Amino acid sequence: MKVVAFNGSPNREGNTWHALKMVTEELEQEGIETEIVHVGNKVIRGCAACGMCMKNKNEQCVLPGDEVNGWIQKMKGADGIILGSPVHYAAIGGTMKSFLDRAFYVTSVNDGMLRHKVGASVVAVRRSGGLPTFDQLNNFLMYAEMLIPTSNYWNVIHGRSPGEVTQDTEGVQIMRVMGKNMAWLLKLVEHGKGTVVPPDREVKTYLNFIH
Repeated sequence: MKVVAFNGSPNREGNTWHALKMVTEELEQEGIETEIVHVGNKVIRGCAACGMCMKNKNEQCVLPGDEVNGWIQKMKGADGIILGSPVHYAAIGGTMKSFLDRAFYVTSVNDGMLRHKVGASVVAVRRSGGLPTFDQLNNFLMYAEMLIPTSNYWNVIHGRSPGEVTQDTEGVQIMRVMGKNMAWLLKLVEHGKGTVVPPDREVKTYLNFIH
């Protein structure tokens, strides 16, 4: 099994990376392969709302010049996905948001590529805005019908300077517990294949509130 984690921080080894490492170390102890992909330092434009990914259904975004399509294939090939972001004005970092908007739309219109994969979110913050950012990340996972492991508190860890989050003893425990629970859920899903029949995917119903 493999889990791919996306680091939405501009800093390669800042506090978001440290939070992700806390989780991936727990996964690796359970024999699960992990990879951390650095997203936050790239130049990624937002979704153009062109609808071509829905029309083409080739698992690709038509916007050129970045690594989004490669990352989509990493998500497709993984058993689990972790989304990590710093907090920018009580929200997801801009580059990470652009990536997620495009990637999750592509995967949703291509037969729900992420459906029933295990997905989790982690947030690193100096002081405030952690919970709104955590909620925003989880919105992507829930829309994709992913399975979300929990911890003993919300997955937010505090620190300012790179590595300072390691001093947040409660936050460290939160990441550790989430990693253990994610490993357990991944194993449940793996062992359930061929034994427990998953529900059929329903065709999405759309309703506009203004007719």
